[in-house]
Amino acid sequence: MQTYLLSQQFNARSLAENSTACPANATICNGTSCVIPEDNFNETLSIILSTVLTIMLALVMFSMGCNVELKKFWGHIKRPWGIFVGFLCQFGIMPLTAFLLSLAFNVLPIQAVVVLIMGCCPGGTASNIIAYWVDGDMDLSISMTTCSTLLAMGMMPLCLLIYTKIWTDSNAIVLPYDSIGISLVALVIPVSFGIFVNHRWPSKAKIILKIGSIVGAILIVLIAVVGGILYKGSWTISPKLWIIGTIFPAAGYSLGFFLARVAGLSWHRCRTVSLETGMQNTQLCSTIVQLSFSPEQLELMFTFPLIYSIFQLLFALLILGGYRVYRRHRVKTKTDVEKTEEKEDTKSTSSHAKINGGFVSNETK
Repeated sequence: MQTYLLSQQFNARSLAENSTACPANATICNGTSCVIPEDNFNETLSIILSTVLTIMLALVMFSMGCNVELKKFWGHIKRPWGIFVGFLCQFGIMPLTAFLLSLAFNVLPIQAVVVLIMGCCPGGTASNIIAYWVDGDMDLSISMTTCSTLLAMGMMPLCLLIYTKIWTDSNAIVLPYDSIGISLVALVIPVSFGIFVNHRWPSKAKIILKIGSIVGAILIVLIAVVGGILYKGSWTISPKLWIIGTIFPAAGYSLGFFLARVAGLSWHRCRTVSLETGMQNTQLCSTIVQLSFSPEQLELMFTFPLIYSIFQLLFALLILGGYRVYRRHRVKTKTDVEKTEEKEDTKSTSSHAKINGGFVSNETK
C-alpha cells in the first residue's frame, strides 16, 4: 500500500499548484477529485486498528459458532439445498445484477469492472452477525459464508471471465488468493472452536453468544468509523456509481429473499439467504482493485467498495429494524389473541356450569 501511495507522487506538486480544491500533498488530483497519501500517524493507526478489528472479528465469529449445532450444520452439508440456493444467489444473481446495472447506467469500462468485481465477491462475515439479530438460521448462514469463500477461488475468475469480456481483459485483474485463503481460515477456525464449545458446554455457549452478538454490533459500527478515519481524502466520483452503490445491495437483499422463497425455504432461511446475498466481502473487493489498476484508473472508482459497504450496512440495519418491529407486533397480537380465547373459554365454562347446575373450579375463575 505504501509503495502504491509513493508511486502516485510523480505529479502531485504541479497538479496542486493548478488546483485550489486539492491539498498540496494530494497524490491523485483532477479538479475536486483527490486522494491524500497516508502519513505516519495514519499508517500506525491503520496497523493498530487492523489488529484490534481482526481480534474482535475472530472473537465474534467464535461466539457465532456457539450458536451452531453440529448435527444441523452437518445436515446442511449433507443436504445442501439451502447452500445451493445461496450459491445461485451469490454467484448467479449478484454478478448478473452487476452486469445489468453497468449496462443500464452506461458507466465507463473501468467503473463497470469494479462493479462486477464487487458482484463476484463472496459473502462477508457481517452477514452472520445480522442473521443472528433477525433470528436467521445460523447453521445455514455460517455454512453459506464458508462455502462461498471457498468456492470464490474458482467462481470469481469464471464470473469475471464471462462478464468483463466487453470491457477489459480478465487476465488484467489480479485475484489475491492469499487474502481469500486468510479470510477462509479466519472464518473456519474460530467458528469451529465455537461449535465445539456449544457441543461440549451448551449453557456456557449461550452466554458467550449473547456477549458476542453485542460485540458484533459494536464491531460493525467500528468498521464504518474506521473507514471514515483512514479514508480522509476527498473524492468526487461519478453520480452513477453512487446510484449503483445504492441500488446494488438493495437488489441483492430483495432478489436473494425472493429466490429463496421460490425455492421453498422457510421464512427464517429466506432472511438468511437474503443477507448472505446482499452483504459482500467489500474488503476483498478493495484489495483486488488496488492490486489490479493504475493510480489514474483508481481515481475513477477507488471509493466504490466503500460506497457499497455503507449502503449494504444501511439496508441491513433497516431490515433488522423492520423485522424487530414486525416481531414485536406479531408477539403482541398473538398474546392478545390467546388472552381473548382464554377469556371466551372461561365464560363458556361458567355459563355451561350455571345452566347445568354444576360448579366452577378455581382454575376458571
